[in-house]
Amino acid sequence: MAEKFIFESTKIEQIKDHYDVVIIGSGGAGLTSAIQAYELGLKPVILEKMDKIGGNTTRASSGMNAAETSIQLDHKIVDSFEDFYDETFVGGGKKNNPELLKFFTEHSVLAIDWLSHHGIKLDDLTITGGMKTMRTHRPSSLAPIGGYLVTELLKYIAKYRIPLFSGIKVSELLTEKGHIIGIKADAQKEYVIKTKAVVLATGGFGAGKDLLAKYRSDLLNLRTTNQPGATGDGISLAQSVGAKLVDMDQVQVHPTVQQDTPHAFLIGEAVRGEGAILVNNSGLRFVNELDTRKNVTKAIDDLGGTGAYLIFDSNIRKRVKAIEFYDHVGLVETGQTITELSDRINIDPKVLDNTVKNWNIIVRNHDDNDFGRTTGMERDVSNGPFYAIHIAPAVHYTMGGVVINHKTQVLNKDEQIIKGLFAAGEVAGGLHGNNRIGGNSIAETIVFGRQAGQQVFKYIQG
Repeated sequence: MAEKFIFESTKIEQIKDHYDVVIIGSGGAGLTSAIQAYELGLKPVILEKMDKIGGNTTRASSGMNAAETSIQLDHKIVDSFEDFYDETFVGGGKKNNPELLKFFTEHSVLAIDWLSHHGIKLDDLTITGGMKTMRTHRPSSLAPIGGYLVTELLKYIAKYRIPLFSGIKVSELLTEKGHIIGIKADAQKEYVIKTKAVVLATGGFGAGKDLLAKYRSDLLNLRTTNQPGATGDGISLAQSVGAKLVDMDQVQVHPTVQQDTPHAFLIGEAVRGEGAILVNNSGLRFVNELDTRKNVTKAIDDLGGTGAYLIFDSNIRKRVKAIEFYDHVGLVETGQTITELSDRINIDPKVLDNTVKNWNIIVRNHDDNDFGRTTGMERDVSNGPFYAIHIAPAVHYTMGGVVINHKTQVLNKDEQIIKGLFAAGEVAGGLHGNNRIGGNSIAETIVFGRQAGQQVFKYIQG
């Protein structure tokens, strides 16, 4: 049995007063940009304000979208950059930044290849809402994508001895004549670090009450799927040196979050992608479960605050390893039969049984006349035990943030480059329009994390 990998942050006493590039944030974008910068010969440092490493990336469960990959061809799926672009553009309400979206969709396959080159294999496929093609890549172990990626990337951080300090918060970006020249940070005492470039990889503000109050006060009473550190610090830092912001009022509410416990748990889209259905408290389907998150959320909200139930069977459960965790923490109701499951969730057994039987006919005929679902229909709900998870919408992802170009360079209010300042991941706005497609956030961290590392190298080379 392989020995469990345990990563330890660098001791604060080892911090230096100069690095080639300071990367703020230790999620997928920050780790990727640090590895890429190091492999190009730079000396990066990663600063993480939280004690726990990995940011929101550790909470991602479904997968990473990419088109025209060899993995898709292995599964006899012929995809195209154009389809990936179009489906993301439509899913985002046609409000996506076309420059960012074009780069993103055309470089996703290179991101998959880059991960594979580092021994990080995403060779299984599933599908998420708003997509017509299976392009959500994940490990063949079916492990949740986020934790898997962070662990594997941290192995390279350790191998390369890239310093990663946790519990240190960057308080100021230092500039001179419009160039980034350093940062100030606090970790019980103040540190001043000189640097030629900074990469903001701080994530969004889904747990940031101040920014939510400013831009989306209507969401303040909802719970959040975000880790406590997602408070928009990078956005504030960028603003302090003149950065332009975009789409700050575009906040995604995820439709399927279990919140009957002290902690809210996102139930990943892969559960629906592998075949689960949603039913209301009467036991009836009420939506195309794999419509965009925005539309599924509205359909659940229209039920009047009761939430809904995900219904699935043992075959679907086997396709989503995250369900083992959901069950372990007490989120899953189980019944050997549909009748037994109905009793556990207080739904009329005849209605739920009829709903499931109808769904199985729909899967067999691949024809959903009720709600027009066309994806996630590879398996029906017929093999007990049967399972249910109670869900309701919660704040999940912030589409708005710092304005960047496709080179990850941060732009000011005149849309001029702020020299030496780069941003990647959820801190940057514009890519997703008014609705993020599941599987695109992880892809974004790798695609633009790599780009940030490469563009920092070019910038420092002059």
